Amino acid sequence: MSHHVDPERDRFVAFKALPRDKPIMMLNLLQFRTKAIYEDGREATGAEAYAAYGRESAPVFHRVGGEVVWRGKPELMLIGPPEEIWDLAFIARYPTGAAFLEMVTDPVYGLAVKHRQAAVLDSRLLRTAEVGQGEGFAG
Repeated sequence: MSHHVDPERDRFVAFKALPRDKPIMMLNLLQFRTKAIYEDGREATGAEAYAAYGRESAPVFHRVGGEVVWRGKPELMLIGPPEEIWDLAFIARYPTGAAFLEMVTDPVYGLAVKHRQAAVLDSRLLRTAEVGQGEGFAG
């Protein structure tokens, strides 16, 4: 099974090629390690390490205008591979694609991301553009 923690270079290049001046929503699906893996050997659960990532990255996240608009605890994969078990799902909204890029290239964020890397066994991160509301599922 392939694990995804950080974006591959080609995906980051593709992200930077998308419009940077419009709001974006980022769907996050996270599976935590039982025990975090830190290079310095410190002890923590994956959930504890991810909480440290959240605390340390929060000032940058808020400074660029990021906000979590929805958070949930996945319970069952109704459609999709049943082996994909997620511990946390959330949607983060950024005022622009440029704001997200500003966050991930900030030096303070760069220091905080070690906790995310120690915490996460597998993840998905899906950039979405906002579309207007409508009737029913199809809009």
